[in-house]
Amino acid sequence: MPSTAPLAREYVAPSLVLRRRRFDWGARTYLMGIINVTPDSFSGDGILGDPAAAAALATRFEAEGADILDIGAESSRPGAPELDPADELRRLLPALEAVRAATDLPLSIDTYHPAVAEVALAHGADAINDIMGLRRDPFMAALAARTGCTLIAMHNQRGRPFRDVADDIRAGFDATLTRAASTGIDPSRIILDPGFGFGWTPEQNLEMVRRLPELWSLRTPLLLGPSRKSTLGLLLGTAVDERIEGTAALTALGAAAGADIIRVHDVAAMRRVLKVTDAVARANWQYQPGDSRG
Repeated sequence: MPSTAPLAREYVAPSLVLRRRRFDWGARTYLMGIINVTPDSFSGDGILGDPAAAAALATRFEAEGADILDIGAESSRPGAPELDPADELRRLLPALEAVRAATDLPLSIDTYHPAVAEVALAHGADAINDIMGLRRDPFMAALAARTGCTLIAMHNQRGRPFRDVADDIRAGFDATLTRAASTGIDPSRIILDPGFGFGWTPEQNLEMVRRLPELWSLRTPLLLGPSRKSTLGLLLGTAVDERIEGTAALTALGAAAGADIIRVHDVAAMRRVLKVTDAVARANWQYQPGDSRG
């Protein structure tokens, strides 16, 4: 018979409160809805120059069960041109202001430019989502420490030598956490992202999901972003807008393996997936005495 022993995952990170919403790590898997304010998003969902459309998407995501929204104005697909921070802000701010007026959901800003992050925080953003994991610009860490905002930091494997999937992610996370500690960032406000699709082969992306439990010992909430990624297109032989089943599979597998937040384009469908996944996977998780969550 299959084992019914609880999974030995210990949570020591306290609950996180963002804009009066409480994230109790381990209680369930949370959903991040993606709003791309770009003309060249890999997923074909970019909204550029239409703040009303961004606000409408935010309102829809809230109704569908999103817990947090992530707004980005620069495409992170391979080969995409890097934007000047001033150009990024020109794209971002109208949409950010419209979304902030339309919803009280927590908002994160997908940027690796401190100048963009600082202005976004002043206009109602609650978190920075840095795909460079504080490893590109030291001013990003200083900004996060000074403002006390929540930091989502990704390990980006692009341009880095490969040794082992889990070891490389852990090395990246160690560098991020060392920089965060040296600048005084509150560790309870850090979320780590292993970087699905950022410098990995399709096989390595799938291995990453299988090996997520190896990252539990970091005792830091984990975010996974597999939505509509090219790995799914190669596996399924489908176009970017026909990958919902593959996204659902990785959403379920990632949540069962310990991802605390899943970053997705299809909020309503993935909320249904997670209701079932959490009912199976999280019901057996065991929390240790002295857990600081409420």
